[in-house]
Amino acid sequence: MPGHQSQLTRLRTALTTFFALDGFIFAGWVVRIPAIKEQTGASPSDLGLALLGVSAGAVVTMMLTGRLCRRFGNHRVTVVCAVLLSLSVALPPLTHSALALGAVLLVFGAAYGGINVAFNSAAVDLVAALRRPIMPSFHAAFSLGGMIGAGLGALVAGALSPTRHLLGLTVVGLVVTALAAPGLLRHRLRRPAERPRPTAHTPPRPDRPDRPDRRTRALVLVFGLIALCTAYGEGALADWGALHLEQDLDASPGVAAIGYSLFALAMTVGRLSGTVLLERLGRNRTVVAGGTTAAVGMLLGALAPSLWAALLGFTVAGLGLANLFPVAVERAGALAGPSGVAVASTLGYGGMLLGPPAIGFMADWFSLPAALTSVAALAALAALIGLTTRRVTAT
Repeated sequence: MPGHQSQLTRLRTALTTFFALDGFIFAGWVVRIPAIKEQTGASPSDLGLALLGVSAGAVVTMMLTGRLCRRFGNHRVTVVCAVLLSLSVALPPLTHSALALGAVLLVFGAAYGGINVAFNSAAVDLVAALRRPIMPSFHAAFSLGGMIGAGLGALVAGALSPTRHLLGLTVVGLVVTALAAPGLLRHRLRRPAERPRPTAHTPPRPDRPDRPDRRTRALVLVFGLIALCTAYGEGALADWGALHLEQDLDASPGVAAIGYSLFALAMTVGRLSGTVLLERLGRNRTVVAGGTTAAVGMLLGALAPSLWAALLGFTVAGLGLANLFPVAVERAGALAGPSGVAVASTLGYGGMLLGPPAIGFMADWFSLPAALTSVAALAALAALIGLTTRRVTAT
């Protein structure tokens, strides 16, 4: 028993490393987008289309990865995708046109989407093996990796070209993968046996009609909707939060940038404390409390007449949203394995894509503060979903 527990601890360490690596590499790429735009000579609209390559590659691959995980195992797919992610991040600075950039970003997006489904599926299995709600700790590692990657990128931006910087990320990614992969590949967790399908030799049980399967699929979509509501807020604040503070509350560019930093820091802190919160409140209460907190915080952030009240609102919103996505993905994976993780991740990623343009359209129709209240509305919807599903899902 102690030996088995030690194996699970090593597996958790290896998996946490891959989450952090994913955030580190992705953030390192994001901070070099302006330099690569200048290098390719892309117009804003051309760059926007090229960046859709990341989204398109990720969304398409997420659904395929669920099947690959079932066939080859979550751990193997995680390692392969980590290698592809590390290699593909070096490709964007080698391009000299928006079309070429979009093409290589398809590859980068495919690796990014694939590793997200694979290591989230592996994390779901580990949560079940440990019988502790540790999913938020993995997403906290992703957030921490992203903060380190963005900070390091800002430091080296003036000293290193995008080519050297992103090639450095490739080297770091491959080295970290080589060090962490053995700990992941050595241990394979078995998922609970699935219910056998009826055959000629095993007739269907009269008390188990097709209804439970449809119910399971419906619940996976429900948790995917919670992931969408959460990611919508993350995408909206990343792209519009600073502009709101600067344009509507007369903040300086430096102070405006602090708004998203506070939001991201609050998300990280919330996820680091997520396991304790889940153990005390349970999953449904955590979703209800988190959604409600995020809704209140975002209303303050969007509608407050003063800068400091808005910054407080962004911080509260980050704390509220922090654990909704990890809970949603973990529940979907517990219900349907890698396929459930793929569905929830795809819907969540769709929410992150939907947020920024939706805010832009609503800002044109009404105003930016009014548009940002949609984040509060979707957070409240996530809380409502948690409240209405409490009787049909385990806490």
